Amino acid sequence: MFEFIEAHRGEFYLQVICQMLGVTRAGFFSWRGRPISKRKTVDDKLGIEIKEIHGQSKGRYGVPRIHAELKARGFVCSRRRLARLMRGLDLRGKSRRKYKVTTKAAPGRQPAPDLVARNFQIEQPNKVWAGDISYLPTKEGWLYLAVMMDLHSRRVVGWAMGERLTTDFPLAALQMGVDRRQPPPGLIHQSDRGSQYSSHLYRQALEKEGILCSMGKKGDCFDNAVVESFFSTLKRELLLGQVFDSRQEARTQVFEFIEVFYNRQRRHRALGFLSPLEFEQINQGVAA
Repeated sequence: MFEFIEAHRGEFYLQVICQMLGVTRAGFFSWRGRPISKRKTVDDKLGIEIKEIHGQSKGRYGVPRIHAELKARGFVCSRRRLARLMRGLDLRGKSRRKYKVTTKAAPGRQPAPDLVARNFQIEQPNKVWAGDISYLPTKEGWLYLAVMMDLHSRRVVGWAMGERLTTDFPLAALQMGVDRRQPPPGLIHQSDRGSQYSSHLYRQALEKEGILCSMGKKGDCFDNAVVESFFSTLKRELLLGQVFDSRQEARTQVFEFIEVFYNRQRRHRALGFLSPLEFEQINQGVAA
């Protein structure tokens, strides 16, 4: 109450605002003479950290990830207190958003068996990768994004973008992953039954690298849920309320999101609120 009066004294006569709020001038001046409480001092310090974390995530983080980041910085704060402080600062994370599926099964092609069977808890890196395709809206038209993710750490090891739903750009995402990680033979590649992944050209590339092809059931997004979740995160935290002016702008923003933020900084609930890079370094010592 008195904090509000102090903040708005320049806008109203003190006597008027006190009467409006049902307090006395004497009470206000008495409050001003008191030292700031320890709790208020801590709240102010937390508020500075919260605004910094929220800004660094470009407004993407809500209570769970800001709580994890505060803990990593050595601040003790309950989620309930954090939620209260964020409401007072008018801060919130970006909400969820639905999106459409872009891959379509090719009739007549024999799908590969499902070798993963929704077991997404992989104990070692370069054992199971998952690939998928989604789209990005721009004022110049759609830009399609293909990613390759290591299910051990949720790290995006390969990605590529194209203006048409052809096989070449998911192939480029696969090749980026292979060049970066040099996976051993026997790596499992999980995808849906989309025509790009079931094409002869793509299956031939997997065979050449000694990679085993695995596909989920027709029309079942849960068989590739981790990558579906990645696209949901990208659209929620990067695209919500925004259409890129150009495809080049989209390419630049996606590069920053994947390589700078998602892989290296974003705290993942499934990884104990570590980033994919931190998780790999702690658990396996995989190179950056």
